[in-house]
This record gives sequence, structure tokens and C-alpha cells, in this order.
Amino acid sequence: MSEVIRLAARGDGITADGRTVALAAPGDMVSNTADILPGPHHVDPPCRHFPRCGGCQLQHVDDTAYSEYLIDRVSGALASQKLAVPDIRRPHLSPPRTRRRASLSAERIGKRVVLGFNEEVSHHIVDMRECHILLPELFALVDPIRVLLATLLKPRTRASVFLAMTDQGIDVALDDVTVEGLAAHEALINFAQTYKLARLAVDEGYGSEPRWEPEPVTVTLDGVAVGLPIKSFLQATADGSAALTNAVQEVVGDCSMIADLFAGVGTFAFPLARKAKLLAVEGARDPALALQVAANHSGRQLAVEHRDLFRRPLSLAELARFDAIVLDPPRAGAKEQIPDLARAAATRIAYVSCNPATFARDARGLIDGGWQIDWIQPVGQFRWSTHVELAAAFSRAN
Repeated sequence: MSEVIRLAARGDGITADGRTVALAAPGDMVSNTADILPGPHHVDPPCRHFPRCGGCQLQHVDDTAYSEYLIDRVSGALASQKLAVPDIRRPHLSPPRTRRRASLSAERIGKRVVLGFNEEVSHHIVDMRECHILLPELFALVDPIRVLLATLLKPRTRASVFLAMTDQGIDVALDDVTVEGLAAHEALINFAQTYKLARLAVDEGYGSEPRWEPEPVTVTLDGVAVGLPIKSFLQATADGSAALTNAVQEVVGDCSMIADLFAGVGTFAFPLARKAKLLAVEGARDPALALQVAANHSGRQLAVEHRDLFRRPLSLAELARFDAIVLDPPRAGAKEQIPDLARAAATRIAYVSCNPATFARDARGLIDGGWQIDWIQPVGQFRWSTHVELAAAFSRAN
């Protein structure tokens, strides 16, 4: 028998003798025939769809093992760049059933529609009948959407379903759906009215168009109602968003001039602009416009610039007036911005990342430019998944 000593990046157990064992937890004992004797960190998965459903990969481990997994993902990424591992704080884990946005897949097979997350590394859809990560309000809409799509999808055709919780209720966007005829249009409106949707949008191949939106859809960020574009990025849980925001605020401290790069709709911009002058830079047009409109009405010292930071990163001269920089890039990281950021006069950088690998690559560039990592706060917004988020504090090395 060999003991499982850690979890690999994809969630498989790794034994002391180097074997990879699916669905094993640290502390499990594994026989030569791969039979698993559960250890102290092995738990019964709460969902009937685990492990087929790609929404979760780690329901079989307890929170202690899951937290250690998140830490290992971050430290392993840093080690791959030959960086010393700094203080990595205990991960903040969002509770079950708190995910406020989701992207699901649907397919009509005969007279029925299957709707749910895809299987891991597969296009096969797991027909969702329970879910322990989605907000109950979102999950309650899964079966009604399944019935609606049965009237809209042709046999053997697929669609995508985007759900998000907003101030006005649930925002639903349907992609690759064709709405033909008056009856189909009326069915959409009746569905939106029956389930009191905040918005119902459809993309028939020419971009998403709202078919029902009785009032502008917003999400409140630090007391400011910000318009939420269709399928716009929103932190996965309100709880995780608060944890990341608290970490960012801790990093910038009392800095008075802040640049928020890859600002989205203002998750960090609005709370930071309470006490500081802030420039928010966002490359996507619709979020930048929503942020600009909300900033104009917020009464805070918040300027907005619509700018593609991949093609036109802020120059060293433009960065010179800021004493703190916040950046929350997409999974690709901020490679183009790092060279000038490494030489910037700012004293603090708060880096929020959803990809430990690109974060470590960018951290390497900052450290080579004279910065140091003070601490890292992992955040498990995508509970039971291999997805890792973090907020890191950088300061000038002594």
C-alpha cells in the first residue's frame, strides 16, 4: 500500500512512489491494484453527478485538503519560475451554493433537452438534476430553461446558457438559439415574465440582443449600481469578490493616486475611489462604458479610460503619477504591461489573478525589476474545482 501525499494540478492523488490515482485524497492508502482505502481527508461527495460533471473535480476531499491544494498550485507555479515562495495565507473558500454566475451547455436529443456543465475534457453534457455550487435561485431556473429550449432547439442542435444574479434578479442569455415566428417570441416573453427575469437576451448568430429587460440591469459595487452588459465578467461569488476586494484594499493602504488596470465594471475601482483618486482602464467597450456612466453618477474621484492594455499598455511616463497599481488581467496575464510596470515609481502593486501560471510568469518580471512579493491570498471562489484565484501584494524590495 502507498500513501497519497498530495493532489496534482488536475486533482488526481499522487502517491509517495509517484503514482497518479484518480479520486484519491491526501492520506488515502492505495493498493497495487489501485484500490483506495479512504484516509482522514476523504469525504463522500455531496452531488450525484460527481465525478462526471466538469463543474467540480474535488468534491471527494475535505476543506483542509482543498485549501492545501490551492496553496500547492500557487507555490508550484512560483517554483516553476524559480521564485522563492512568500507568505501564502490560508485560502478563503466560498461556501457551497453561492456561485452567482454560470455558463451551461444544452442539447436537444429527440424530444428532450439536456442542460448542464460538460463532462471533464469532453463535449458530453451532464444533464443537471442537482447542483451544490450554484445559488439556489439559479439552479431553480435550470428545469424551466430546459422546457423552454425544447420549444426552440431543433433535434441534435446545441446552445449555450449564461446565468447571472443581478440587482433586479436573474439575467439569462441564450446563444445559438433561433427564435422563429410569433409563437416563439411570445414564449420567450411569457417565460421572462413568469420567472421574473431581470433580462432575457438571445444571440441568433449576430450578437446578443435583449428580448426582455423591463429596467436596466445592474450590479451594486460598494453601494454604486453599475450597468451589467450581457455576459459581462462578474466575480463568481459575492463572498469571493469581497475577499479579493479586502485583500486589494489592504495592499494599497493609504495610497492617494491609484491606477486600476483591467478594471472590468469596477469591482475594485469603486471601493478604492472612496478615499483615493483613481484611473480605471478597461479594454472591453461595453464594461468600460458601463463603468464610465456609473462613475459619472458616483460622486467619486474616478476617471475611466477605454484602452486595450495588450496592444497599448500604459507607458512608464503614464504610470509615473500613481503610487499604487491594481491589476486583474484575464487568464493570459499582463505580459505586455509588466516591463514598464516593473520600472514604475509606484510603491505598491496589488495583482489579482485567476491563473497561477501566468501570475508567476508576471511576478518573475516584476521581481527582476526590483519588486518583492509580501504575501499571497488564495481565494477558492470556484469551490471543489481546480480553478485558483489569488490576490498578491508587491512592494519595492529593500
